[in-house]
Amino acid sequence: MPNTKGYAAYSPTDEIKPFDFDRREVGANDVKIEIDYCGVCHSDIHTAHNDWGMSQYPVVPGHEILGRVTEVGSEVSQFKKGELVAVGCMVDSCKQCDSCKDGLEQFCPNMVMTYASPDPVMGGVTHGGYATQIVVDSHFVLKVSDKLDIKGVPPLLCAGITTYSPLRHWGIGPGMKVGVIGLGGLGHMGVKFASAMGAHTVMITTSPEKGEDAKRLGAKEVLVSKDPEQMQAHAGSFDFLLNTVPVAHDLNPYMPLLKNEKTMVLLGATPVDLHSMGLVFGRKHIAGSLIGGIKETQEMLDFCAEHNIVSDIEMINIQDINQAWDRVMKGDVKYRFVIDMQSLKD
Repeated sequence: MPNTKGYAAYSPTDEIKPFDFDRREVGANDVKIEIDYCGVCHSDIHTAHNDWGMSQYPVVPGHEILGRVTEVGSEVSQFKKGELVAVGCMVDSCKQCDSCKDGLEQFCPNMVMTYASPDPVMGGVTHGGYATQIVVDSHFVLKVSDKLDIKGVPPLLCAGITTYSPLRHWGIGPGMKVGVIGLGGLGHMGVKFASAMGAHTVMITTSPEKGEDAKRLGAKEVLVSKDPEQMQAHAGSFDFLLNTVPVAHDLNPYMPLLKNEKTMVLLGATPVDLHSMGLVFGRKHIAGSLIGGIKETQEMLDFCAEHNIVSDIEMINIQDINQAWDRVMKGDVKYRFVIDMQSLKD
């Protein structure tokens, strides 16, 4: 009999449904985790719908995983039974390449994603956190403080580290003016982190009605990008722009906001429009960023514990996942869904 219950996509067009499958036995360096909560990421939907043309079915989504250790391998000393832990977007890498040695496992050419990657142990593809349990190489397991409201922790494993990593890499701190473009699952975390790092944080949005919520999250100002007078008033004043917009859009209106030699970082894997004049006039920079490595992700979780930061979430049962996905695609959530996995165990 299969040892794990889950929910899986069986095709690009069907709703996801119950799926029973086998997890591997616990190896010497593995940790087995009973999953309590799993966040819902837009990547789950893209993968289920085969929007990137690489999906193999069935696939169990979910890479924002929180739970308790139930078993550890014979070579594992850093985790113990009952400990609160998390798993993010990766479950393996080669551990030998320059990226891995530099703590940048997310750039390893042989990085194994938590779901929809070729599974080097079980064959087929990896299955993620829409499930009752998971077995993971201990290197990719993260410690979580019991000080945090754990229901809001799962999205930190994707939306959290995706925004924390570039802010930390570009040295954001006191005395800097930072703009966060777009207030959604990523943007709301960007505002929280930039503010906690001591930056003067500005929410840049096309929707004036989001201003009050942005200030609740920590923004000092709200800049409505559709208002030319507001944009002109802020021209040449930003030390850093964090662009969280997840759809194709025009970068040209934002470039004049940067000071000379400053950077806008893109988090969305999507086409953009940009005229080179916006770069050459002021020697400005456009960069991209993915998630972070394991060491940096642990640093992010520790930072969250220190500053009491979690995601703003709406809790759902697994049986409501298809309706939740519909709402994600409509942008109808503040700001992330989290699945109570007890609903799958009952």
